[in-house]
Amino acid sequence: MTKEAFRLISPGGTESELPVRTGTVGPDVIDVGALYKEQGVFTFDPGFVATGSCESDITFIDGEKGLLMYRGYPVEQLAEHSSFIEVSYLLLNGELPTAEELDTFDHTIRTHTMLNEGMLNFFKGFRYDAHPMAMLSAVVGSMSAYYHDTMDVHNPEHRDIFAHRILAKLPTIAAAAYKLNIGQPFMYPRNDLDYTENFLQMLFSVPAEPYEIDPVSARAIDLLFILHADHEQNCSTSTVRMAGSSGANPYSAIAAGISALWGPAHGGANEAVLKMLEEIGDKSQITKYVAKAKDKNDPFRLMGFGHRVYKNFDPRATIIREMCHKVLKQLGRNDSPMFELALELEEIALKDDYFVEKKLYPNVDFYSGIIYRALGIPTSMFTVMFALGRSVGWTAHWLEMISDPQGRIARPRQLYQGPPQRDYVAIEKR
Repeated sequence: MTKEAFRLISPGGTESELPVRTGTVGPDVIDVGALYKEQGVFTFDPGFVATGSCESDITFIDGEKGLLMYRGYPVEQLAEHSSFIEVSYLLLNGELPTAEELDTFDHTIRTHTMLNEGMLNFFKGFRYDAHPMAMLSAVVGSMSAYYHDTMDVHNPEHRDIFAHRILAKLPTIAAAAYKLNIGQPFMYPRNDLDYTENFLQMLFSVPAEPYEIDPVSARAIDLLFILHADHEQNCSTSTVRMAGSSGANPYSAIAAGISALWGPAHGGANEAVLKMLEEIGDKSQITKYVAKAKDKNDPFRLMGFGHRVYKNFDPRATIIREMCHKVLKQLGRNDSPMFELALELEEIALKDDYFVEKKLYPNVDFYSGIIYRALGIPTSMFTVMFALGRSVGWTAHWLEMISDPQGRIARPRQLYQGPPQRDYVAIEKR
C-alpha cells in the first residue's frame, strides 16, 4: 500500500516526491528507487541498518515489543503447539498444513535424508580436525555437482525439490562432519525417526551398541530449531538473497549463507557464551567479573546478554529458559560447576539494577549454548546447530526472492572516497 508521498527538496531546489509505502505491520518505508534519477544522489546507510532491501511475507520482528512472528503466528504459540517440521512447512508454504499435508511433507523429508555415497566420500578429503562449518559450507556447495539435473531456478518443481532436499539432507551432512572430527564411522539416517530424533542418532549412535534417544533432548533440539528458523533480513539471510538474485544455483546461495553465519558477530554468539563462562571459571569469580562488565574502561563483556534488535526482551529466550532448566534437571547437570555458574549469572542478570536498567537480559544465545553443552554437543558444532534451524528460513527467503516477478540482481551503491581520475605514470618516472 502506498501512502502520501514524502516530499524532498534538494539544496539546488529540485523537488521530488518519494512514495511512502506501508506494510501489514511495522514502520512505513520511503521508496527511494527514483532518487538518483531525479536528484542525482544515492542514499548512504552503512550496514543497511535503516534500509528495507525487499518486500517479504515471511517474518516480522518488533524489537521494542519483543515480538517475533512467522507468517503472522507468534513464535510463542508455535513453540508451544508446533514442531520444527510443521514450522518448516509454514515458512515454505505460507500456511499451516492440514494433517494430510503435514504427513505427506514429513514423509518426503524422512525419505530423502540419505546422501549420495560420493558426497560421503567427499568428507574423506577433509582433515580430521577441519571445522564443521567449513565442511558444511563446502559439502552444501558441492550438492550442485550431484543434483544438477534439478537446478532450474525458474522451474517451480525444481524449486520444491531443492527446498525438500536441503531440509532433509543438512542434518545428515552436519552429523557426518561431527563424526569425522571424532574419528567415528558415519551413521546412516533412519526413516522411522522424526527430524530431531534422527539427527541425534546420527550424531551420537555407534554401530557397536544400541542408542536410546532421550525425548527431552529431542524436544529441546526441536524447540531450538523452531526459535532459530528465521529472523527476517539478517546478515546470512540477506547473503542468501543477494547470491540468489544473480540466478546462481540455490545450493551455492545456501552455502553463502552458511559462510556468513560462521562469522562470530552473527552465528558465533552462543559459542562466545561458553568461552566467557570458561574464563569466569566458577561462582566465586562472578562478583569480580560482573564488576568488570560494569566498568566502561574494562574490555571484558558479558556475552549472551541483551540483543541488537530486541530492546526489552528476547521472546525466544523466555521460551528456551524453561527448556534449559528442564534439560539440566533431566540430565542431572545442575550440580556441574559450569552450569551452576551459568544459573548464578542468570539470576544476577535478572535482578541486578544495572542489568535491568540497561535491559541486559539473558538472550537466546545464552541458553542455547548451555543446552548444547549439556547435551554433549561440542562448541565447534554450535554454529552448525544454528545453521540447521536457519536453513528453512534461508530456503523460504530464496524461494520468495527467486519467484518475485519484480526481482532484480542486488546491486548496492557506494560513497567513493578514493583518488579522483589521474593519469598513468611510466615506472621509470615514479
